[in-house]
Amino acid sequence: MNILCLCREEHHWKLIPGYADAFRRRGVDFSCVDDSIPFDASLDDVLATCPTEPYAIFHFESAHPLFPIGLQNSRIPTVCFHPDTHAYTRRRIRWSAVFDHVAVFHPGYEEEFRRSGHPGAFLLPHAVRPEYFEGGELPREFEIGWVGQTSGSYYKMRSQEFKTNDWTRPYTIQEVAEVYRRSRIVVNIGGDHVLHDANLRVFEVLASGALLLTSLPSELTEMGFEDGKHFVGYRQGGEIIGLVQKYLNDEAGRARIADAGRRLVLSEHTYDRRVDCLLERLERTGEARTAPARNWSDAQARLVALDFFSGHGLTDCAARQFRHVAGHGLRETIEGASLLARSWAKSLRKKLK
Repeated sequence: MNILCLCREEHHWKLIPGYADAFRRRGVDFSCVDDSIPFDASLDDVLATCPTEPYAIFHFESAHPLFPIGLQNSRIPTVCFHPDTHAYTRRRIRWSAVFDHVAVFHPGYEEEFRRSGHPGAFLLPHAVRPEYFEGGELPREFEIGWVGQTSGSYYKMRSQEFKTNDWTRPYTIQEVAEVYRRSRIVVNIGGDHVLHDANLRVFEVLASGALLLTSLPSELTEMGFEDGKHFVGYRQGGEIIGLVQKYLNDEAGRARIADAGRRLVLSEHTYDRRVDCLLERLERTGEARTAPARNWSDAQARLVALDFFSGHGLTDCAARQFRHVAGHGLRETIEGASLLARSWAKSLRKKLK
């Protein structure tokens, strides 16, 4: 069995290597396209580079925006992955129309995609690589551990209040896991518009055995995690310092909650479990092809590609799609011209900076 990934592993330094290794542990060949393939190559041209026909085609959100033309006609099942589902959701729904299966990483969005006309949407949350969190217990020398941006008001507190790792330096994937494994507590603060976000960080913290302190409401509760049992929640930023102090002083309580969170993540939220879900879904759906765009005209499907390339700043690719859209329906022509004009304007602004 062979999975074809429409980008390379390094194009998403955490997500794709995690899936690639998990598939390979199953004996599935996980192969990636060559960087030389044009972003707007035809699907037939992409498949011509494969020594054997893939079992499925995966499209990850990544730094390599390959979007083969003709995906909606693929004889091979196609799957797209949207880890940042909450960002540009309407455009993601549109781009997903040419794929048979849509993996969304945040609960509730699968229903939004379905209401918008895609029956192949399903929840597939973030996951962890357990090998990064295994081994003997490390000394938990950091009272608070953190890796990421530190622009929020919470991070302006005096560093001498708690013993922490160096928040200012970059970390490799393995170093991130080690920081969390050496921490007693890790505080997760999402962006202003996604405070409830169950991002990759929260799963990594839970897997490390550190106590996760995160805001409420949280998407974690929609996935079987319980406040006070697997993590500790706060509703106002002003609660954070008090909760940190409370659980630093309550070692037994902290360890009980952290251990429960770790057990749940390592049993249910690993890449191996996600691969099980994907393989089961592909086997269950069999020959069914559910991409809405399979019933569309070529111009309508190319308008999706035009929108994708426009959204990713690939104006030349967008312009080539417009040539196939113009004149094939008044609505498509007007919308395609508008998308292309915005893409050109955005490109010009970048050049002028």
